[in-house]
Amino acid sequence: MITIIDYGLGNLSSIKNMLKKLQIDSIITSELEQISNAEKLILPGVGSFDYGMEQLNKFKLIDVLNQKVLKEKTPILGICLGMQLFTKKSEEGKLPGLGWIDAETMKFNFNAMPEFKIPNMGWNTINIEKESKLIKDITSDSRFYFVHSYYVSCYNKNDILMSSNYGIDYTCAIENNNILGVQFHPEKSHKFGMAILNNFANNY
Repeated sequence: MITIIDYGLGNLSSIKNMLKKLQIDSIITSELEQISNAEKLILPGVGSFDYGMEQLNKFKLIDVLNQKVLKEKTPILGICLGMQLFTKKSEEGKLPGLGWIDAETMKFNFNAMPEFKIPNMGWNTINIEKESKLIKDITSDSRFYFVHSYYVSCYNKNDILMSSNYGIDYTCAIENNNILGVQFHPEKSHKFGMAILNNFANNY
């Protein structure tokens, strides 16, 4: 059973429907007790960094998430903004992030390359930076769907699972023990996204 965290942001039903296609049980919830008892967690997210942190505070989720992720080592997958919230801070806002990953969230700056529009929107390939159970059956020919204006910059290169290129090389997936994140939307990435979600459900 995968617990999809509802804090008012993200494509919750799309993720649940993709998991259903994979015959993986999931629930969408903001209830602290259900999150406390979760076997695996997904933190989705679409929107601004500060608003995401404000919503986590509003739903009183930060303490329970710190307990689950940092102490109990429950596997968690952050998607898009969800992954960015794992970092220490963002150029987009003023609030501190969860700080689970030694990284910060940076804004694409293409003043010298106006051909690169912001947000980065559409399909792109990836580069695999290390081996992982999350990317079993994923290759450099795999393509994922992105929609983002900010990206994660890791200070610890060992946390980088995959990278992509949009004007610059940037981190598009992270892994640090039980903490995993993807910048792209697996729920919109057809068979490649299904592989990521299936690997998260069955290999952790």
